[in-house]
Amino acid sequence: MDTPFHFEPTQSAAELRRIALALRKQVVRMVARTGQGYVQQGLGAADLFTALYFGEMRQRPQTPDWPDRDRFILSTAHNTAIFYATLAARGYFEPALLDSYCDDGSPLEINASERLGTMIEATCGSLGQGLSVGTGMAAVLKRESSASRVFVMLGDGELQEGQVWEAAMAAGNWRLDNLCLIIDANDMQVEGHIDQVQPHEPLADKWRAFGWRVETIDGNDMDAILAMLGRLRTERGQPHCIIARTLVGKGAASLEGILGHNLRLPPDAAQRALQELDAQEVRA
Repeated sequence: MDTPFHFEPTQSAAELRRIALALRKQVVRMVARTGQGYVQQGLGAADLFTALYFGEMRQRPQTPDWPDRDRFILSTAHNTAIFYATLAARGYFEPALLDSYCDDGSPLEINASERLGTMIEATCGSLGQGLSVGTGMAAVLKRESSASRVFVMLGDGELQEGQVWEAAMAAGNWRLDNLCLIIDANDMQVEGHIDQVQPHEPLADKWRAFGWRVETIDGNDMDAILAMLGRLRTERGQPHCIIARTLVGKGAASLEGILGHNLRLPPDAAQRALQELDAQEVRA
């Protein structure tokens, strides 16, 4: 990697937007190496990852198993390009390792696993499991009177898994207000648009019925994300569900809105996407 790729935590929305843009560029570069991958999801969720890792969560990258850390579980474990780019930029490992993404023998596997290190709280290769793991973690932390919180990110397609709703019922009944679920609601799954596979609206009403405090936001609006995270710190008595509406391919105009779960990204398409992202930096 030719340029420095490390950023410090900040409460500045403008700086967080700058970090999100850098992460988006890295997602394109990582997927371009193999010519196919989860670029659309990564571009869409970049603002959420940035706000969590650089603006909200308590963590010590040099001591990833610090007992008082906030936990993050990526239930959509294949969405690793943005996850690994975020971890590297936050200082969890050397950015040069990103150049081995998906190579045989690399710890940066297509599905994030604990083989990479203790910064991966759980291996969630099978979709729908992350909320169950997070619920268990949150229950233990609450019993221990810990100030640590648990953040879980699910894709909206995962909501078709029954295990999610078992965990939702338990967390609501146990009033786990140290648990925050973020649904990356990008309307995309392997078979296409969510509404063409298994419609799930009214989504917010479903979570409220399970005893969760629910908020729907624009998951690509950094100010809205930060405001929402700020409110979570003071709201007690219920687990939190954030329905974050995101746009697949966000930031690269030629990719925005294309429902490509495992998108082919030939060199010319990657170059065009990077140019579009670079243009945003110039305008900023």
